[in-house]
Amino acid sequence: MLTILGFAMIATFLVLIMMKKMSPIASLVLIPALFCVLVGKGAHLGDYVIEGVGNLAPTAAMLMFAIVYFGVMIDVGLFDPIVRGILRFCKADPLRIVVGTAVLAAIVSLDGDGSTTFMITVSAMYPLYKRLKMSLVVMTGVAATANGVMNTLPWGGPTARAATALKVDAADIFVPMIPALGVGLLFVFVLAYVLGRRERTRLGVLTLDDVLETETADETVTGTVLVNSGGAGKGTRKSLTGGAGTGADAEPAKADGNDGKDADGNDGRHGNDEGFQGLDPNRATLRPRLYWFNAGLTVALLAAMIMETLPIPVLFLLGAALALTVNFPKMADQRVRVAAHAENVLNVAGMVFAAAVFTGVLTGTGMVKHMADWLVGAIPEGMGPHMGIVTGLLSLPLTYFMSNDGFYFGVLPVLAEAGSAHGVSSLEIARASLVGQALHMSSPLVPAVYVLVGMAKVEFGDHTKFTVKWAALTSLVVLGAGVLFGII
Repeated sequence: MLTILGFAMIATFLVLIMMKKMSPIASLVLIPALFCVLVGKGAHLGDYVIEGVGNLAPTAAMLMFAIVYFGVMIDVGLFDPIVRGILRFCKADPLRIVVGTAVLAAIVSLDGDGSTTFMITVSAMYPLYKRLKMSLVVMTGVAATANGVMNTLPWGGPTARAATALKVDAADIFVPMIPALGVGLLFVFVLAYVLGRRERTRLGVLTLDDVLETETADETVTGTVLVNSGGAGKGTRKSLTGGAGTGADAEPAKADGNDGKDADGNDGRHGNDEGFQGLDPNRATLRPRLYWFNAGLTVALLAAMIMETLPIPVLFLLGAALALTVNFPKMADQRVRVAAHAENVLNVAGMVFAAAVFTGVLTGTGMVKHMADWLVGAIPEGMGPHMGIVTGLLSLPLTYFMSNDGFYFGVLPVLAEAGSAHGVSSLEIARASLVGQALHMSSPLVPAVYVLVGMAKVEFGDHTKFTVKWAALTSLVVLGAGVLFGII
């Protein structure tokens, strides 16, 4: 019964948020509360929630201060050169912009922290997507999938958990998996190319040499862009007029009667259009004289995080306090900067604590354990010698519906024991367990994904509908490559 109710709870949650019948925060709280009562453990709801909140409190604190820190870095202009450099490379071509998103997310993911990756990637790429009326779910989907593949780095979390759970060396897990993970990352770049071509078909190729000349909230700019109509060497001249951040036209270009939507039916005009706000060369918050201090502080912060000098929440707390104090010595200016990022902080922290209710009930009632036991027990006896492939396939749904801790410490040892009975080594099981990480990074139980959709102003349901199929396909590509290379 707990198994059925567990799957029913997850299915109900996903259906409601994708159909936009409930907000993610409300559904993360109310649905598990309802199912907790149905299980007959309503009297223990408070205990489950408090335990879940306690487990996620450090993550929430880290996200709160990380948002403030990187928000201040955006305000003072730390990422302006990155945005300008990417735009010069992309040349206002949607295809190059999507590919650039994948490359940037993969590079920044080297720090091993998904939240940091999404903050930097969205900060750099969001103005380009908004300015060119590109679909924001393409940005979030590509960034999440690229980060999911890179999340398998030994210091990223999953590999270390697998090594700890099975008492093997993390290097012995990760190093042999590099070829398969490389194929997965290459597939993400190919996927970005395909999605970029679709965006180019929808919007056209914009060639605008002075696109870096940004408008402020009350300014109007006039220029000319060349929109590639798809014909041989043909194009249509369009006037670039309007207020700040209005894009190439008052209405985005249409393709195939899609009314400004991308090939998946997602509206590229999601959220309030803020144009190139992050690149405004005249904003009062710029601190050019402190650029190298801010750059050095950020590098030192990331290095300390990788070296685990201090807990990550403590590092971001200290970093945010130092960044505010040095860049904005006046207390009034500090209050204004904190207030400017309060909406993002509240949205993300609220989502994390709401997710704590979901995970607390799922774990406390025993539904997660029963679901995992049922899945493991459903494996046919004849599949024993192929437990590596079975583990890789199971990692997709299990890491999506469970936390990494729950999967690696609760389910993986059981799978490894079943594999050892058929001569499959623990190392092979551990490697196969990394396959599902591309999909895991878009799970509603991953706090970092709320940073991604929150900063990109994308509905979580829209992100889920768009990303899950591509992320699952990426995971299957990694699994296929692992089997082909004899790793799994």
